[in-house]
Amino acid sequence: MDFKSLKYELQNIIAGKSSSGKTDSIQAAKAYLKTHTKASSQTEGTKPDRTKEERALKEYAEKEHLYIEKENLGVFITSGAEQKIYYKENETELYKVSDAVFYETWSDYFDNLLLHNYFFPDTAYTLTGFYKDGVKLFAVVKQSFVLQTESTNLDLVKNYLLANGFFHKKNNDYFHPALGIILEDLHDENVLTGDGILFFVDTVFYITEDFYK
Repeated sequence: MDFKSLKYELQNIIAGKSSSGKTDSIQAAKAYLKTHTKASSQTEGTKPDRTKEERALKEYAEKEHLYIEKENLGVFITSGAEQKIYYKENETELYKVSDAVFYETWSDYFDNLLLHNYFFPDTAYTLTGFYKDGVKLFAVVKQSFVLQTESTNLDLVKNYLLANGFFHKKNNDYFHPALGIILEDLHDENVLTGDGILFFVDTVFYITEDFYK
């Protein structure tokens, strides 16, 4: 596998130079953030201020009419540390509501969505809008519902990732040295198995400095 070409392709996606379908709404939100939080960074590469990011996203949601009312999310199913999950009757997708708690910035959260969509298009995220609980902001994404038919064998997950250039770090965490990305939290609730096929439904990607080298 040509990881150099793959890294270049991923860099273009993260930079917003290449997009299609379900990534468009994610890149649009990220582009708005980049434009409206630029002044908060003193030097190139400095992380944007999360408070200013959130203020910009609220402006963006208001401007683009992207706020979603709670009653329009459907029926609450379950929640984890990173999100709450809702389901609407007769729909084939789930609504996932996240405050991006695993990420230092909202931009990092959007990068995670973009990387997930590239590596796992069968369970790609679509950013449908935002939800506000008081002053707290949440992103609302949709993802295809996966029918789990059997327990996930984590050794199969490990073998799949190893075959694609990822190295096992510890527990359910992996690192791709050639790409400079980290992939974590791949336990058996985040990787489901349906009819013998692995479906990565919730991933946690991080970009390291090596990603841009």
